[in-house]
Amino acid sequence: MTTNKSVTVQNITAEFAQELIDAAANKAAEISVPMVISVVDRDGTLKAFLRMDGAPQLSVDIAQNKAYTATAFGISTDNWYEFIKDDDPLRLSIPHTDRLVTFGGGYPIKVNGELIGGIGVSGGHYNQDMQVAATALESAGLSTS
Repeated sequence: MTTNKSVTVQNITAEFAQELIDAAANKAAEISVPMVISVVDRDGTLKAFLRMDGAPQLSVDIAQNKAYTATAFGISTDNWYEFIKDDDPLRLSIPHTDRLVTFGGGYPIKVNGELIGGIGVSGGHYNQDMQVAATALESAGLSTS
């Protein structure tokens, strides 16, 4: 008896990743905050990236790590704080995990409930980062949850 031992998985395309970058950059320009915008595929590998003129250097790694965190766990980065804030062992130890970001600005990218990548934005206050990333997803008809 032969059984199929493979599965088909969806992944974000370069074209769609760039569309999200463009939508996020437009929103960042609208609120006059230069930002770094990163989109990763479902495995957390960088797919598209933009550092707007004037965006902080430190935001390069932060944006990529927000996208990576959102993809690795399938939840937005702002959900991490709520998850760990009342759990001292977790709150004190997990932030030392490489690439984990526990504040807002990173969202998983899901199409029909399937994870295809993540978006991370950094450069403003995390509320501004969240607004810019959410606008990019909403421009494509996607949710932040």
